[in-house]
Amino acid sequence: MPPTNLLTGKTAIITGGTTGIGRAIALEYIRQGANVVVNHLGLVRDEAHLHSLLSEAESIRPGSISHLPGSVSDPSTGSALVSHAASLYGGRIDICVSNAGICQFAEFLTLDADLFSRTVRTNLDGAFYVVQAAARHMSQQSPPGGSIIGISSISALVGGGLQTHYTPTKAGVLSLMQSCAVALGKHGIRCNSLLPGTIKTQLNEEDLNDEKKRTYMEGRIPLGRTGVPRDLAGPAVFLACEELSGYVTGAQLLVDGGLFVNLQ
Repeated sequence: MPPTNLLTGKTAIITGGTTGIGRAIALEYIRQGANVVVNHLGLVRDEAHLHSLLSEAESIRPGSISHLPGSVSDPSTGSALVSHAASLYGGRIDICVSNAGICQFAEFLTLDADLFSRTVRTNLDGAFYVVQAAARHMSQQSPPGGSIIGISSISALVGGGLQTHYTPTKAGVLSLMQSCAVALGKHGIRCNSLLPGTIKTQLNEEDLNDEKKRTYMEGRIPLGRTGVPRDLAGPAVFLACEELSGYVTGAQLLVDGGLFVNLQ
């Protein structure tokens, strides 16, 4: 059995928390004793995902989850998320997971300005605003401190022909966490990045449903399979837990089944 109660009494905020990696992290944090507030866009088409998450979370530990709609590209969303979580769960924010992101494959030569702008505003601007809001609160609470986790990507380290608008944003998240580690260390705030490899989520489900592409990817991954969102939950607990990673900041943790180091 995996360890439990590693985050008892902690409060976490997670952006993009109703599906995929964000959802998996939210549920594991709750299993580990944390209270969680998730951010989502509030779209009608996403209501089923939200209700499913709330139901599962309540079955694990009643009263352990809340949610707040809003686009992370709006600077006010991060501040509202922090205030909502602090008012619900005792004033402290212990963990911030900046996870919200979009990825729409597109050819570089025909990529339109709107797609580029939307990707940057969500993935990079959104991460900056949410992290800044969380850090402001963490630096002023008593005692100060906390853990901030930026969900970057293996795409921060490699190129992608159909991701010329996406990979720079994930490299930006990685760089943001490194600089924030330097800026916020004096407040006891640790900032680290998680770099998922090929994880089957809503962002790439259609692509991985192509049997030829999936077989090719699985052949390149030393562990022999593409990842699932829950593969990120344990590493996210590790980086959130002071007892496990209290001297870890400015670090990057690849969660990719060995894909990056495979020379084949």
